[in-house]
Amino acid sequence: MEENLHGENRPHAKKRLASPTALNRSGKGGALTRREISPRSVASGVGEATYILGHSPAEIRRLIDQAAILRPTTERLLRSAGIEPGMRVLDLGCGAGDVALLAGKLVGASGSVVGIDRNAEVLAVARKRAQAGGFPQVAFMDASVDTFADPVPFDLVIGRYVLVHQADPVAFLRAAARFARPAGTLALHELVLSRPIHSLPEVALWQQAAEWLLTTFRAEAPSPDAAGRLIEHFSRAGLPQPKLFSETPIGGGDEAPHYAWLAGVARTLLPRMARLGVASEETVGIDTLERRLKSAVIEARSQIEGPAQICAWASV
Repeated sequence: MEENLHGENRPHAKKRLASPTALNRSGKGGALTRREISPRSVASGVGEATYILGHSPAEIRRLIDQAAILRPTTERLLRSAGIEPGMRVLDLGCGAGDVALLAGKLVGASGSVVGIDRNAEVLAVARKRAQAGGFPQVAFMDASVDTFADPVPFDLVIGRYVLVHQADPVAFLRAAARFARPAGTLALHELVLSRPIHSLPEVALWQQAAEWLLTTFRAEAPSPDAAGRLIEHFSRAGLPQPKLFSETPIGGGDEAPHYAWLAGVARTLLPRMARLGVASEETVGIDTLERRLKSAVIEARSQIEGPAQICAWASV
């Protein structure tokens, strides 16, 4: 037995079931029980996700750059959720592989990580990165939560920025939980789209550009409020109330990666912004936006924020 960050004893990761299980309600109180299921019967009825950012080569590069900003928060989530060497981890909507590779580092050579995504181009990038980084314990598969199957359950199931793209976050959580072993952990890292993004001293261009993005996401993402409703969504999925924490990326000065991050998202969303009437191409001035943001923030000696991040995890 080993002790996790909360002082609780955890069984060693090698103690796993030979077959996956699903959550099932029974009795008058709707208590959760587990039933044995076929590997190919898991996670049905979730429906199609709507990923509004696409998978162009430029967007895939932007995702990798963004991951550097998010890595400390995601690592805190993984460690809080009890990740340890030897564990078996599933990364839902893995994209270019950043969460899976981080998990691979934490579980070590004795563990294993599977990342799933529906886009062949981004999976090709993820596989190359895993090979180049020396992570033979990390594999990637072309699958969705609806179609993925594995005969062995996972110790930890994680998704970053996945609920925001789901038309039915509750169904997604139910499906995701079925991939975890009994007493395994389901963890989510989501971003807050309901709050303004600040700068102090205030930089008008930073505030305006951030509001363009927030307005577009609120209009186009299927579940823009998912980060603020994690307790509700877990409850409606029949899962235990999750533990939570929130962090906000902060930056400023010459080396901050936030300028490129905001300008990169703006470039990806620009056609949607124009179609929605949020901002025109002329107003955004995308080719000079990053430079103008950086110049304005440095001149004001401002401290800038990114969107708040909310992380949740529960033993399922």
